Amino acid sequence: MADVTPIHALHYDLSAVGALSDVIGPPYDGVNEETRSELLARSPFNVVEIDLPEAPGGDRYEHAAGTLEEWILSGILRQDREPSIWALTQEYNGPDGSLRVRNGILARVRVEDYGPGRIRPHERTQPGPKQDRLELARATRFNLSPIFSLTTRDAWPQVERATRAEPWAEVLGDDGTLNRIWRVSDPEVHRAVAWELSEAELLIADGHHRYETARTYRDEVGGEGAHCYTLMALTGLADPGLTVFPIHRLLTGMKDADLVDHFRRGIEDAFETIADGEIDPGGLDGIGCYGLVEKDGSRRLLKLRDPASLDALMEGRSKAYRELDSAILEKVVFGGILGMSELDVEAKKGLGYAKSLDEAVGEVESGGAAAAFLLRPTPVDQVRAVADAGETMPPKSTYFFPKLPTGIVFNPLS
Repeated sequence: MADVTPIHALHYDLSAVGALSDVIGPPYDGVNEETRSELLARSPFNVVEIDLPEAPGGDRYEHAAGTLEEWILSGILRQDREPSIWALTQEYNGPDGSLRVRNGILARVRVEDYGPGRIRPHERTQPGPKQDRLELARATRFNLSPIFSLTTRDAWPQVERATRAEPWAEVLGDDGTLNRIWRVSDPEVHRAVAWELSEAELLIADGHHRYETARTYRDEVGGEGAHCYTLMALTGLADPGLTVFPIHRLLTGMKDADLVDHFRRGIEDAFETIADGEIDPGGLDGIGCYGLVEKDGSRRLLKLRDPASLDALMEGRSKAYRELDSAILEKVVFGGILGMSELDVEAKKGLGYAKSLDEAVGEVESGGAAAAFLLRPTPVDQVRAVADAGETMPPKSTYFFPKLPTGIVFNPLS
């Protein structure tokens, strides 16, 4: 059961900072040094100053906490006395070029242990980001960015009427997404949303590290209180604007000629070439289909020769997991041919990622990678099926687009 409640939100005072577009940013794991500098050039109050703090010669987490307190005292940020939920629509161009709108509700959700009927993960996590987010939560005592979760029941119809009014803010993102935000303070709407989602199961789509941080923080503080909740954006699994993009794999550690030769022989044994000169596997049907680009200039589409072999390679795994492109690649190529372990994959030893075909090809052509595997999008139904089986996918198996902005609202943990 999902316990969903409104937030006594801390948020930017738009009369103090001007346009919300100047102070919000992407999720922390999508911000590099160049992006961070660009965001702070827009406004010294940009959220990256607290969500991705830097303090040369000092404690970056103490810097975040001090900056947050300073912004509250100076009126840059203000906290609502009355609780609200926040409605968000994101209008964007889909992968097929069509205009889509994804709906979401920002609220606080009680932190639960993973399990059926409650909250499920779908990807494995890494220890480094979890420790970073935990230190930030300890210092600031706020959730600064929302976890993106999919719900088996859709509460959007309960808030849709409120979105007929003028939005609280409207932001055109750098990725072309038009974000519209409404603050919904009607207690009747809050009750309707809570009731609709009370029997829902939640599937974490983006923000696994932040959710596991929330569990650790809850247990660390102990007892009952605001720390038992975390900030989430909730979207129905059947939302027509829900889209999943693939994340492509880059092989960056094949510098030895013998290893390259071993890799190529392994690929020939495990896969058949179904088209030369093509690399986009998006329209292919079947199990284990990929595009492959290599630094010698070769480009081709591949298909796994013997899908039945996966039963032995992934013994004990569900059918949904055995048919995952990312899992097949990890087991057959990374593990079977290149000898990489799950820990190597999680630590990105000899492995990188790219979010577009052009980026992946560019990395190979520039010498940044020896080869690139191009993947198909993972269907939402398959994501759900893997989670229902109690399993987690390899890292970076899904790319839910568009990303949620950080900085719309902050959730107090005390």
